[in-house]
Amino acid sequence: MPLVTTKEMFKKAYEGGYAIGAFNVNNMEIVQGITRACKKLNAPVILQCSSGARKYASHDYLVAMVKAAAEETGIDIALHLDHGPDFETCKSCIDGGFTSVMIDGSSLPYEENVALTKKVVDYAHAHGVVVEGELGTLAGVEDDVSVEAENASYTKPEQVEDFVNRTGVDSLAIAIGTSHGAYKFKPGQKPQLRFDILEEVEKRLPGFPIVLHGASSVNQEHIKLINEFGGEMPDAIGIPEDMLRKASSMAVCKINVDSDIRIAMTAAIRKHFSENPTHFDPRQYLTPARDLIEEVVSHKITNVMGCDGKNG
Repeated sequence: MPLVTTKEMFKKAYEGGYAIGAFNVNNMEIVQGITRACKKLNAPVILQCSSGARKYASHDYLVAMVKAAAEETGIDIALHLDHGPDFETCKSCIDGGFTSVMIDGSSLPYEENVALTKKVVDYAHAHGVVVEGELGTLAGVEDDVSVEAENASYTKPEQVEDFVNRTGVDSLAIAIGTSHGAYKFKPGQKPQLRFDILEEVEKRLPGFPIVLHGASSVNQEHIKLINEFGGEMPDAIGIPEDMLRKASSMAVCKINVDSDIRIAMTAAIRKHFSENPTHFDPRQYLTPARDLIEEVVSHKITNVMGCDGKNG
């Protein structure tokens, strides 16, 4: 089964009122945990790699692992560059087997973001690859992306229409209240998605796929496991899943999840070593980590994205 683009995935998701899960991958166990869950639930999936993942695991290893997963599972898998920082990185991924790239010019002045995104779109489309852009900035930290809360900004719906028309981008990440990482909201502050912005975007661009970054819910049981077995993670509040499910029923066709997978993997490994301190075989502690990733992804697919049974 060859890798696919997100074009058809998003068309079906928009019409069906669900979203596709986009999960960040860094190694084999993460790839396996995610795709095993998707195969069991017959769900299409986007596996995405950040610049940090490419530095850690190398481009060629990541592409080979994702292609192997597509062959083994037979499900629709798109390979996506998450937060491409510049044209050169996007070009390298396009030339190297990725079927989708994100160019993140959200920190640039608007006209510079438009110009950079259009440059990537022109090159990508000429090579059969789709492009995600971004407008607005999310608070939080994720690999090379770091934005202080006071510098976060909501997306302006009127800019979305202009941006999409001028760049030809295939999907767009917008800022409506999500945040990168296991973001700790201020005491008493509750996460809240700006559905009014999403509704206005949907009116202006009917049928156009919107992306939510920073959509991890932060499983409190997994945080508790980490802290119970020697961790010091602070209390963290993610985005409530009912809000994400509502967004999935609207224009949101792709929901990114990274922190929930990292936290689950860490929790499983720490628990294993606490109970088996003399183990030294990586297979012994990476197996429960992979299993918990599969469990987390299964939950996201059925309870948040709603894309179970939607493959093919």
